[in-house]
Amino acid sequence: MTTKTSIPMRGRAKEHGHLSLANCACESGPGGRKASGVDPELKDANQKRLRRIEGQIRGLQKMVEEDRYCADIITQVASVQEALRGVARNLMKNHLHHCAAKVLRSGKKEKTEAMYDELLELIYAHLR
Repeated sequence: MTTKTSIPMRGRAKEHGHLSLANCACESGPGGRKASGVDPELKDANQKRLRRIEGQIRGLQKMVEEDRYCADIITQVASVQEALRGVARNLMKNHLHHCAAKVLRSGKKEKTEAMYDELLELIYAHLR
C-alpha cells in the first residue's frame, strides 16, 4: 500500500513526484486531472505512434529472445526511445497550447508561478 507524499515547492504541494496543480486549466475529477483541450489530430497521431512503438517493443522482445547481436538491439532501443520522445514533444505542445496558456493568461500570480514550476520540472526531468 502506498501513501501520498507531499514535498513543499514554492508554496505548492508536490505529490507522487509531480507538481500538484489541481486548479490549473486541466479538468480535475474522480479519475484525476484531464486535459481541457486536446487537439483531435494530435491525439490521433500520438495513438498511432504509440501503436507503432508497441510493435517495436514486441520486436525488441523477439530480438532478445533470439539472442540477436547486442549492437542491433541497442540500435532498436534507441529508436524506441526517440519515438517516445516524439510523443512527449507532442504532449508538451498540446499542454503549452491549452493548459499552460490558459493559466499564464489568467494573470493569477500563484497559478502562473505554479505553472512555470511545472513546465520547468517537465523540461528538466522528462524532455532531455
